[in-house]
Amino acid sequence: MEESEPLFSNDAVVFGLLAVTLAFVFATSASKHPFWQKFYKYVPTVLLCYFIPAVFNSLGIISGEKSQLYFVASRYLLPASLVLFTISIDLKGILKLGPKALTMFLAGSLGIMLGGPLALLTVGVMFPDIYAGSGPDELWRGLSTIAGSWIGGGANQTAMLEVFGASPALFGQMIAVDVLVANFWMAFLLYWAAKPEKLDRLLKSDNSAIYELRDRITKFREGIMRIPSLGDTMKIIGVGFGVTGISHLCADFLGPWFGENYPELDQYSLNSTFFWIVVVATTLGLILSFTRARNLEGAGASRMGSVLLYVLVATIGAQMDLGAVLDNPVFFLVGIFWMIFHILIMGFVAWLIRAPFFYVAVGSQANVGGAASAPIVAGAFDASLAPVGVLLAVLGYAVGTYGAYLSGLMMQAVSSW
Repeated sequence: MEESEPLFSNDAVVFGLLAVTLAFVFATSASKHPFWQKFYKYVPTVLLCYFIPAVFNSLGIISGEKSQLYFVASRYLLPASLVLFTISIDLKGILKLGPKALTMFLAGSLGIMLGGPLALLTVGVMFPDIYAGSGPDELWRGLSTIAGSWIGGGANQTAMLEVFGASPALFGQMIAVDVLVANFWMAFLLYWAAKPEKLDRLLKSDNSAIYELRDRITKFREGIMRIPSLGDTMKIIGVGFGVTGISHLCADFLGPWFGENYPELDQYSLNSTFFWIVVVATTLGLILSFTRARNLEGAGASRMGSVLLYVLVATIGAQMDLGAVLDNPVFFLVGIFWMIFHILIMGFVAWLIRAPFFYVAVGSQANVGGAASAPIVAGAFDASLAPVGVLLAVLGYAVGTYGAYLSGLMMQAVSSW
């Protein structure tokens, strides 16, 4: 067997391994055994659902790069989970969260925009050779694609690749930096999402609106909770995947239509089918929250949504190569400093306006991770809060190209000094 070939390449086998991993994590987290109770006191379950598949990928047991599971999970399971989360959401309650959520999202975008030039300048002082590239191999060109990914998403990243013209070899290295640094930051957020109280005290934040929304949704769920019948479960699946099908149908038309008729709107990701899948699924889910479909929450709609979301978590983890940092350590150092500056700017703004850590985590992940992972981080605080992450992530698609373009110009200026 070639070294590059994973031990298991059949996606059915890989999916089975990930499913068993999720079952193991949740079975042990519910165990009464003293060892597991002490273990999960310090290690959140969602973090293990993420890191164990990453270990499998890093050891060559599976290959997230060669597998189609992430594509399936992000295109089919993610929109279905968004629908099942949003049909019971209290939209008025979300709006009452106030301007702090939006402020922290914009602070996150600003942190990415400024963090790139600051990181390039900082590492350039220590390793001047990083400026040695010429033409398409100039490092700032590759870093601009990371800015596009971290403020918006894949479509914005591709836009920066076209605008600044990074070489294929450099772009491949930037993908590794993007994935590894962003995923380590996501792991940090998932860890503290399970116990945000310490950071809330540090930020001197007022999180009463968040808890009020959570408690209101919990009270609603308790009022309609029942033992689900087979018919209930089938309704939940029908609503979730039925709306997902409608989302794909609309996206298959809207994405190409905008691309052909309004190419200038590509900068807003309006030509991206994934963008429209997320937008349509979330919108229809919110519309259904005003209908009798909302009562499906009593039969476990959000629980089913959580199942689908955790499968997505495992497939995201399966793409992470923990050993990739050894390939181009200086490039990863730029990425690490970049993320540190992003965190410092967000932390300062949060302290200034006394924003809860929830806003920091979701605002950051709505930028860095986008619609695929922002609801995961938001849901780690409480499943009922997952739609907040989606709504902010959709906003990231709109500002991603502008912010990344300005960041790229600043990084170009730094490289020319």
